[in-house]
Amino acid sequence: MGEANRRKQTGAPPPRKTGSKKPLVIGVSVLVLAAIVFGAFFLTASPKPTSDALPVAAPNAEAFPERLDQYGVSVGADDAPVVVREFADYQCPACGLFSEASKRLKKEYVEAGQVRFVYFDLPLRQHQNAFPAAQAARCAGDQGAYWEMHDRLYDSQSEWNTSNDPVATFTRYGNDLGLEERRFRRCMTTELHREAVEASRRVAMQLQVTSTPTVLVDNIRLTRPGWGQLSAVVQRELSSAGK
Repeated sequence: MGEANRRKQTGAPPPRKTGSKKPLVIGVSVLVLAAIVFGAFFLTASPKPTSDALPVAAPNAEAFPERLDQYGVSVGADDAPVVVREFADYQCPACGLFSEASKRLKKEYVEAGQVRFVYFDLPLRQHQNAFPAAQAARCAGDQGAYWEMHDRLYDSQSEWNTSNDPVATFTRYGNDLGLEERRFRRCMTTELHREAVEASRRVAMQLQVTSTPTVLVDNIRLTRPGWGQLSAVVQRELSSAGK
């Protein structure tokens, strides 16, 4: 039946052609990808060390009380001209992202003797596995593998963050690192380092640090923790110190 005859007989308009949604889907995908790329660039691109956009110490800011460093875990030369301190939660996604920057910091500046890095545990109450993770790193530290476990916890964050048996998972990580299993598991089950983690958290409360990650370069608080701003501020402080 011809279209004209069909319309005369039925009075119905011709069927509408449904437009393809494929271009819309492609467009949305492109926008999402662009946002991810821009976000990664925003965090990793290094501004010039002389940039006015870099954070500075607050007016009349006092030096960080170095005596509190004993409650964190340090790596690097005691006389390093710059000290970077991080208050973090192993289950915090943003801390997981910053862990890549801290790895690079240790490789490029700590190993060169220019920076000392201090990690403070600040397990947040809403993260059920953050406290056990902090203890796992310290238990591994008893066997000389603190930073290896530290990195493994962040690299595998998505695997254990909702686990109902984090100790079993962390013990497996310890085995992978060559730790003595009975000693590690005993450390975890007896909560040998509970007080040490609590003491670190009290330092954060004393300093009114409530969010993670909070990153300080000497007494300068980063406004967007990531390699870009971190490296630029570190380089500026090294230049100021004549290093």
